[in-house]
Amino acid sequence: MKDKITKIIRPSCKCFEPYIAGKPVETIKRELGLKKVVKLASNENPLGPSKKAIRAIKDNLNKIFFYPDSNSYELKKALSERYRFPTGNIFTAAGGDEIIELLAKLFFNREDEIVISKHAFIRYGMAVQLMGSKAVVVPMKNGFTHDLKAMAKACTKKTKAVFITNPNNPTGTYNTKKEISEFLKALPMNKLGVKPLVIIDEAYFEYASTEKNYPDGLEFLKDNPNLIVFRTFSKIYGLAGLRVGYGFADTCVVDYIERMRPPFNVNIMAQVAATASLKDKEQVKKGQTLMKKEKAYMYKEFKKLGVKYVESAGNFILFNVSPLKGKEFFPLMLKEGVITRAMDEYQLYDWVRVTVGLHKENEMFIKKLKKIIKK
Repeated sequence: MKDKITKIIRPSCKCFEPYIAGKPVETIKRELGLKKVVKLASNENPLGPSKKAIRAIKDNLNKIFFYPDSNSYELKKALSERYRFPTGNIFTAAGGDEIIELLAKLFFNREDEIVISKHAFIRYGMAVQLMGSKAVVVPMKNGFTHDLKAMAKACTKKTKAVFITNPNNPTGTYNTKKEISEFLKALPMNKLGVKPLVIIDEAYFEYASTEKNYPDGLEFLKDNPNLIVFRTFSKIYGLAGLRVGYGFADTCVVDYIERMRPPFNVNIMAQVAATASLKDKEQVKKGQTLMKKEKAYMYKEFKKLGVKYVESAGNFILFNVSPLKGKEFFPLMLKEGVITRAMDEYQLYDWVRVTVGLHKENEMFIKKLKKIIKK
């Protein structure tokens, strides 16, 4: 019976590999018998959420037997006021992952080509595979940065969309305002007589906004109706466990997203916590300050150890563990009580990504790194 069932599974799903999420701290403690474990693998904000968000959740606990507002009215209103965009240009979803899948389901067909940068966030390629489309992968420039000129040249009559992560996960690099502007102008028309859809993922926007020449993707929306920009509350706002993301696009695009997204996709707690978080500017400033200080500390320690790394605009750092492979380094660090992320799935076999945590967590990471390197 099992063999017969597989015959009716969509071909693009038969060889589909799931996204491997990191294990929770409690699971690692239990499995390895460790008393202290630091999780520096999933790019979460170690400061946690805003106190205003926690208060909003507590104040709304008695409403959990109701379905949430399917239109996320209050959240969209708050986003509209924060970014000065009409609510008709704003959509919400259960995290950035759902946004990626919603866009793939809405736009991608089997005959379409989707341009992706090599070493970009893995979920783009997964969405393309899910829809049976063709991924056109363009190598990065030296320094692990998206080669936007090459990506524009890779677009053909079959190109339906281009994904740009800015800053990119896992490399932490970003493209400048000038590069984005030139890229949007250079895009050729496809067989439908329109420019390909450009999807800019700004999940780490608040961290990267302190960097020199880092662009705000929203500035390009007015002149580019083919552009979609999305962000998340999972990173600097510390709401990863609630799964809430949001995006900006032309009203026509938003209308179609609203038609085909699942009803009630953003739960009550996510809506009220996200709305409250937008009112806490200090939360963002604290996160930015922590990252600037702790990344400087980690860069300094990497240099002392002679460890190659990539400077990051996000809250994580990609570093080289050669002569070890990432998949060899990961369990060694795990046994020391530090969870990192090997980059095999990104074809970066000599590299590991570490989330920048609190100072004591980063000190523990560096201490264990030294121990492993000296072996």
